[in-house]
Amino acid sequence: MFPPMTSMPNPIIEVSHVCTRFGKAVVHEDVSLTIQQGEVFAIAGGNGSGKSTLMREIIGLHVPASGTIRLMGMESTGLGQMGAQGIHRRFGVMFQQGALFSSLTLEDNVAVPLKEHTDLDSQLIREIVALKIASVGLPMESATKFPRELSGGMRRRAALARAIVLDPELLFLDEPTAGLDPIIAAGFDELVLQLKGLLKLTVVMVTHDLDSLWRIADRVAVLGEGKILGIGTMQELAHSQNPMVHEYFYGPRGRAARDHYGE
Repeated sequence: MFPPMTSMPNPIIEVSHVCTRFGKAVVHEDVSLTIQQGEVFAIAGGNGSGKSTLMREIIGLHVPASGTIRLMGMESTGLGQMGAQGIHRRFGVMFQQGALFSSLTLEDNVAVPLKEHTDLDSQLIREIVALKIASVGLPMESATKFPRELSGGMRRRAALARAIVLDPELLFLDEPTAGLDPIIAAGFDELVLQLKGLLKLTVVMVTHDLDSLWRIADRVAVLGEGKILGIGTMQELAHSQNPMVHEYFYGPRGRAARDHYGE
């Protein structure tokens, strides 16, 4: 009897030879990467490197000029309306700065995906929303507040509660700690790790926060000049021979973060 065959699991995300253009401006040129189920995968790079654009392409909000993107085994650019609805229920997105609806309370913001994608009754929706608000460490008295009445850190946690309200398999975070003070940012990173373990999430994070990269990323893709300059663990990238990657990780902030969290 032959032993069972073993192989690497199929990637949950496959980006193959993606090119992105806005007019004559080239944002991505032949970008390819794979993301495995269960990892925290970060997309990093300098301003203008196309980090958030690549995330928007992965989740289907922008169509690249060429190349293919497969999300959970399906080509995201070729999905019909029904296919798109099905796959959208399987991932959550926290956009930059939280992107909460200013006219809705915290609990109404969190309830939006449930009302859009399910037929649950209002009482059950309220119960799920309360559970998710508690799971991100927000007090229940904050549920009736509007975004303008919340601190920056609380708004990010509220946006995270909305992103996980459908119990997704994939969680996308766009600059989740940008503008937060170091203590609040560290607390948010720890929350992401807790939720990843609790909900069995795969996390894709766009960030330029080097502390966050060292704290929670399993692997990092560094974008620059329209290309992937390097992919690997932070330890691997810190020893990259690529001059642009070296500069990114060995600048003053990079050295400080590496000395604190790295080797």
